[in-house]
Amino acid sequence: MRPRILIADDHSLILAGIRKLVETEGDVVGTVEDGRALVEEAQKLRPDLILLDISMPLLNGLDAARQLTKLVPDSKLIFLTMHATPTYATEAFKAGASGYLIKRSAASELKQAIQAVMRGQHYMTPLITKDVLATTLHPPETLAPQPPVTALTPRQREVLQLIAEGKGTKDIATLLNISVKTVEFHKSRIMDALDLHSTAELTKYAVAEGLVSL
Repeated sequence: MRPRILIADDHSLILAGIRKLVETEGDVVGTVEDGRALVEEAQKLRPDLILLDISMPLLNGLDAARQLTKLVPDSKLIFLTMHATPTYATEAFKAGASGYLIKRSAASELKQAIQAVMRGQHYMTPLITKDVLATTLHPPETLAPQPPVTALTPRQREVLQLIAEGKGTKDIATLLNISVKTVEFHKSRIMDALDLHSTAELTKYAVAEGLVSL
């Protein structure tokens, strides 16, 4: 049977291109342009496969994936992103991904990845070292320290991303359904954890870490 596919990317042209590429491999049941919409649509549509980016508005792909693996555990996840560093690939697989491609991969590779993942396999683009997948699935006894952004709680990463996207405290409180005081508390804890001291520094850090794109 052809898999039912949900696609998430915040660039409309890229979204349309991906859709055209995957229509030979499955049925596209929906497209979304931000992480929160992705989580909502995935719960409604229950797709067999989700293609998602890392840098997306409102909720980044890594944290969206962490939610999706709990909310729609039967949906397979393939990341299609610009981030070509092993750190991002490792975090993606830790978050529940079955596949990882970068946007300069060949079109034929996307089809290959979909077929592999739907057979229950993992797929890593050859453009990133294969050692990443081996290390993720069979971690050594001594692990390297986590990057600071992954040491933040999921809620703190959500707040950090929304701050970096220019959302005000009241807007963040409404989006996350928490109080303004709670938002301020999280912001303070984030600053302490990252040793940053202004909204501008938080924004610069979030961009550098791929939580938001400019």
